[in-house]
Amino acid sequence: MKPKKKTKAPIKKASSGNGKNAVSTKPKEQHQSFPIVSIGASAGGLEAFEQFFAHVPQDIGMAFILIPHLDPGHASMMAELLRRVAKLKVDEAQDGMKVQPNHVYVIPPNKEMSIFHGAINLETLKKTHGLRMPIDSFFRSLAEDQGEMAIGVVLSGTGTDGTLGIRAIHGAGGVVMVQTPDSAKYPGMPASAAGTGVVDYILPPEKMASQLATYKRRSAKKAVVSVSKDDLLRKILSLVRSQTGHDFSLYKKTTLSRRIERRMKVHGIENISDYVRYLHENTRETQLLFKDFLIGVTQFFRDPGAFEELKKTLLKYLEGAPEGGVFRAWIPGCGTGEEAYSAAIAIMECLDELKRDMKVQIFGTDIDVESISQARTGIYSKNIVEDVSPDRLRRFFVKEEDSYRVKKEVREIIVFAAQDLTKDPPFTKLNLLSCRNLLIYLESEMQNRLLPLFHYSLTPGGILFLGTSETIGKFADLFEIRDRKWKIYKAKKVLSSVQEETWGTLPWTAPVPALSGEGEEVKKPKEIDIIPDAQRTLLETFAPPSAVVNEKGEILYIHGDTGKYLAPPRGRPNWSVFEMAREGMKSELRSGVHYVLTRMKERRYENLKVKTHHGYHPLNLTVKPFGPAKETQGLVLVSFEEIVKEEKRLPDRKSRKPEGQMERRLRESGKELAYTRETLQATIEELQAANEEAKSTNEEMQSTNEELQSANEELESSREELQSMNEELVTLNSELQGKIDLLSQAENDVKILLDNTRIGIIFLDNDLRIQKFTAEAKKIFNLIPGDIGRPLHDIRSNLLYDGMERDTREVLATLRLEEKEIRSKDERWFLMRIIPNRSGENMIEGLVLTLTDFTEMKQAAEAINQLKNDYQAASEFAESIVETVREPLVVLDEKLRMLSANQSFYKAFAVPKEETEGSLIYELGNHQWDNPDLRRLLGEILPRNSQFSDFLVDHDFPGIGRKRMILNARKIVPSKGDAKAMILLAIEDVTDKNVGLKGR
Repeated sequence: MKPKKKTKAPIKKASSGNGKNAVSTKPKEQHQSFPIVSIGASAGGLEAFEQFFAHVPQDIGMAFILIPHLDPGHASMMAELLRRVAKLKVDEAQDGMKVQPNHVYVIPPNKEMSIFHGAINLETLKKTHGLRMPIDSFFRSLAEDQGEMAIGVVLSGTGTDGTLGIRAIHGAGGVVMVQTPDSAKYPGMPASAAGTGVVDYILPPEKMASQLATYKRRSAKKAVVSVSKDDLLRKILSLVRSQTGHDFSLYKKTTLSRRIERRMKVHGIENISDYVRYLHENTRETQLLFKDFLIGVTQFFRDPGAFEELKKTLLKYLEGAPEGGVFRAWIPGCGTGEEAYSAAIAIMECLDELKRDMKVQIFGTDIDVESISQARTGIYSKNIVEDVSPDRLRRFFVKEEDSYRVKKEVREIIVFAAQDLTKDPPFTKLNLLSCRNLLIYLESEMQNRLLPLFHYSLTPGGILFLGTSETIGKFADLFEIRDRKWKIYKAKKVLSSVQEETWGTLPWTAPVPALSGEGEEVKKPKEIDIIPDAQRTLLETFAPPSAVVNEKGEILYIHGDTGKYLAPPRGRPNWSVFEMAREGMKSELRSGVHYVLTRMKERRYENLKVKTHHGYHPLNLTVKPFGPAKETQGLVLVSFEEIVKEEKRLPDRKSRKPEGQMERRLRESGKELAYTRETLQATIEELQAANEEAKSTNEEMQSTNEELQSANEELESSREELQSMNEELVTLNSELQGKIDLLSQAENDVKILLDNTRIGIIFLDNDLRIQKFTAEAKKIFNLIPGDIGRPLHDIRSNLLYDGMERDTREVLATLRLEEKEIRSKDERWFLMRIIPNRSGENMIEGLVLTLTDFTEMKQAAEAINQLKNDYQAASEFAESIVETVREPLVVLDEKLRMLSANQSFYKAFAVPKEETEGSLIYELGNHQWDNPDLRRLLGEILPRNSQFSDFLVDHDFPGIGRKRMILNARKIVPSKGDAKAMILLAIEDVTDKNVGLKGR
């Protein structure tokens, strides 16, 4: 499993730092100035995506990255389907693509996606089946890369994917939105995300776009919390302390300011003084701000490389630890318990590898009571498969429906408690203290108090585990570096004077010297080591005969003369104290050892009658635990105290009984007692045999249970794969349903189009059998629905055409288009086209026969041809008339350009036809026609529908001499309605005539 990048958050808890990641206290450099919104969804996600993007404006100024659960074995149509409703540009993400605003990027199938410096990174999935958490993975990457510019949205889906990812985004200072569970088609993912308590907005998809736009608008007006405004900041911290009881005054001000800024942006408050007033009026906001101060990202085995190095350090440390000892660890700021359980698993793995038997005690503390309560349950979502290896899941976790529970053997070694590290007393005599990514959020004053505290808590040689951004600072005399990269230290053994100097600031650790009456410190005399000799002498003089036995009853050590009480059994040598015990105390000895081992309390039996070679001797038997040290746990001390007989005083004569009767009663009582003891011994032996059988049965049941558990784990794994596959199939089904809707709409559109075009279409297969046909084709071929599947040549048509079968087979053979005009029996004309039907793979799948009714077009064409012929004849007739006129005639357009002229004009003025037609009348010759009055008159003819007559022009034309002409002009309109009006100009030569007209 690929290790995930560390996700950081901008602030830590007052006693937090191990299970919760954070970003640096310095503002994160942004790679772009626009937010990136990542939207995760699973089953029912397509519908939610469409509802969301239908309301997103085109210029929102954000980028959107979609992470749906896709089937890795099928191509995705998500991008294509979203283009129908989204106003933004929708693309499938590609490796290395730079994220741009107002764009939507969809993760491709069979890919794992991350983001680095605003660019998309894609990697092929290493496993295509089983439980995968692509939303959590990308959310963490987005939080790491974008910090406060990251926005996470969780929409419809089953399971819990996205729950851990939104913690990372919220911890990095980003914004989290979740779909309201009641509006989701599958509420599993939204409900799980909403239960984290880190969600900023819970809205239906159609209202999220407006909220995003509002948040972006508020962010543009940056809310500034100036560190210089200490009075307002103190007021906020005072409100938090008064309601929660926790003081954050020794946290770094810049860190607190960013968390306050975030809350101000959520509410649209720009001034910190207004926010202080808002806190006074809304006590719930104070609790939410307190949560923001504490919130961080927590996960199992955060920074896998750090835990690998920690295990190496622990292995070396545990190799020198005494067998049967106690290993104590403290994880302050454990959050919801992931860091504490990770440390416990690492320690247990080291002990298993070394095959060492040690008792482990771990203390997990945190300032957040709710987090501690969750940690005690040991229940986590199935998303932890991203951080915990399959081997560890099988070894230390139990699968429960949609969650994992830490096994009892791990939970039992951890004690969770609420504690404020800044003011509560610490745990001591520790072998490991893990406090990661907390010190960097505290002022130097508090750091200088906590590091000596950590040294005080650790035993000499104990391990201190800090975050990668933390150091021991000026306390190098207290700790020795073991790993510089992962910040693992070893506590040094220091002199008492150094201890007093460094621990003097800690009230619960300050030494209290013994003083004399005059106030002077009392000096102790030099001690002489007489303890071993004294103990040996006292044991030999006063200690009764004793034996030290283990939990199986095997004798490990014998003190004094125990021959009266213990004797070797017959047969093979046996060092069992139960077998060696003499008659009269076997049952008491066995029950006493069992009592001590189970309850760890002393048991004493008085005045037992023990049978020896010289009769019965009275005895007091004492059984008790042996030694307080952890190394001697499971050992029992058995002491035999012989009762010394005192001189018996003779009874008074009146009370004396006959000696014979007394002896008889004693003998009978002895027989009864012996019988009772034999019966009890037999019962005990039967009970032992039954216990052995029960033990054997229990071992068989345990073996069976392990097999069943293994089978259950395999079934759970299969169920997870099926669930994941089901989510992918639901998403794929949604995409296919969307595609079907598109195809259905397209089919309806095509049907409407074909029906309105009045084109008869028949689809034929390769055997020329009818597959489909339009309504217009039914009129031509008299088709009914039952004709589908029949050969086309079996159908009688209304066409006067008998080459249909021949032409269709020819087209099918040659794959060439055939086009013909065909007449029907009712005198209608059709344009028939026979076209090969090619599939998307360029395969021939039959023919398409189209029949287009162009009867009206043909009639119109015939009419046009007739009109052309008539017009041609009329034109020729008119042209012949014009040519027979002896006076020059000219036709002008609306711009006074020469359209045409008769031969008399060209002959009279000696100009070529090519240079005349298309030229302005004023440009003819040497501009002899450029007369202002003539121009004005000609210009008024068309607009005013006027005319003029007898306009005299007297001009010397080059090459032909001087001419006097009378001009007459009028408007002519062609018979065609859309033709433009023209001007007919008639010219009469009156050079040789005496005309009394005057030129104008």
